[in-house]
Formats: sequence, structure tokens, C-alpha cells
Amino acid sequence: MKIFDFQAEFDSGTFKKDAGLNESATAQANENFVYESKGCSRVRTTEMLTWNPITGCTKVSAGCENCPSEVMAKRYQTMGHKRYGNGFNLTMHDEAFRDRQDFEGRHISNSCSPSDWFNENVPYEFLDKIMDSINSYSDLRYQIITKRAERMAEYFATRPIPKNAWLGVAIENQDVKGRIDVLREINAPVRLLSLVPLLEDLGNLDLNGIDWVIVGGESGNKARPMNPQWVMNIQKQCAEQKIPFFFEQWGAWGEDGIKRSTKLNGKKLNGKIYQEMPYWY
Repeated sequence: MKIFDFQAEFDSGTFKKDAGLNESATAQANENFVYESKGCSRVRTTEMLTWNPITGCTKVSAGCENCPSEVMAKRYQTMGHKRYGNGFNLTMHDEAFRDRQDFEGRHISNSCSPSDWFNENVPYEFLDKIMDSINSYSDLRYQIITKRAERMAEYFATRPIPKNAWLGVAIENQDVKGRIDVLREINAPVRLLSLVPLLEDLGNLDLNGIDWVIVGGESGNKARPMNPQWVMNIQKQCAEQKIPFFFEQWGAWGEDGIKRSTKLNGKKLNGKIYQEMPYWY
């Protein structure tokens, strides 16, 4: 797998920085409000946009405990956002299919960040519409991450996977490492692991068949701290197994164990920014 270093390309001027990431949390939320009206929002992982035909979810494991999407959904509901009239209750948005995603070039659309597309309450018929839409934007790459690996595998067992869909599972602790084995059996163009929020040391990882690993800490007032050694353990294994490693953020707790704003804690690991990705060209 050829590795694309996002940070190196950004430093060289290939990409323009997302100005929204430099603004205050309040300004960012207001900006996201505008994007959400078009079914999109900004995300940190790739500093691109995410397409959200589903909002709301239900909690299935420890990583869901302090869900930032739940907090944001309730905030948007208070602000009168039409897409969040149901708060964090799972809601499917047919109007999202009418919103053209006018991105130039081979950008990534980090999909379903305010929900889980493979939630048990999302019918296969709606998922079919989502996949048809993904197929119609062949120049985009869609990250589809779920905590419901078995349902994703069940769905794609009888349907083709879009060539531009990158499938992933969220892993927060050792209890759910089995999701990796389920993902490994799905014949996706790119298989990725989202280890966000990382809540404990994951020990040894078999990354055979995995194309990308994303790691990050938890944000918010109730965030649980992430031990730097847990992250270094994963980075080391990725380097040994030649897997692209992307460190997203420290979250509310810094590398030094001090709680402060996510922005101030940044995303440097041992003084270096790791933003490797699978090369998608």
C-alpha cells in the first residue's frame, strides 16, 4: 500500500488549510450550522467535508458514552436547525440526496459522523439509496465507519461495495477488537480502523488486511484521558506492519496529562504530526 502523507502535502502547499479549524469553538459551531443545512459538516480527520443523510443514533459500546454528536445534535435542536428537530433520535433525511456535493478533485467525504449508517433501525432500502448516491460521485472517496461491524458485513454480503467507499470500524477498547476480524472479511477497496476515542491500551494488533489506522482522544467536558503510551504502541505497530498511521488529536487531555481545550492540546505525538493516509490516486 502506497502511503500518502497528508501533513507533508499540506506543508508543501498542495492543500489549502481549512480556515474553520483556526476559529473559536463557538464560531466553528456556527459555521457547521451552515454546512449542516446542506447535509454536510466539517471534520478534523481529513479537514474535508462529511455527508450526513442520517442523524441521531443509539449507544452500543463504551466509546458512545460521551458521544460528541449527541451533544451537537441537542445544541442544533435548541438553535432550531431543521435537520435536528428530533434531537439525537435517529432520523433519515431524504432531502440529503438532493444536495449536490460540489467538491473539486479527489477529496474524501467522511460520512455518517452524526450517526451510524448500519444502525439496526436503518432499513436496507435506505442504505441502498446511500450506496447509489456514493456510486454517482465516483471522484469522491467516502469514509464509512461503524460500530456495527456485523450488520455492515451482512449488508454487503448481498450487495456490491462501491469502488469509492472506504469501510471502517470504530475500536475504543479491547472488548470490541473483534470488529477488526469482521472488517477483514469484507472485500472493501480500503479497510480502516478508527481508534477514536482510544480508551485503553489495545495490546497487539493484527493489521493484516487493514489499510489505514486513525487514532484520537476524546473531547468534551466528560472526556476520558488517553495515555500517550497507548498511542505510541499503535504507531509502532503500524510502522512495523507498514500501515498508514493518522493521529487525529489528543482531545480534552493533552500529551502531558493536563486537561485543556482540544485546540491547545493539538495533534503532535512526541513532537511530530502523523497524518499518513492510503494513497488514493
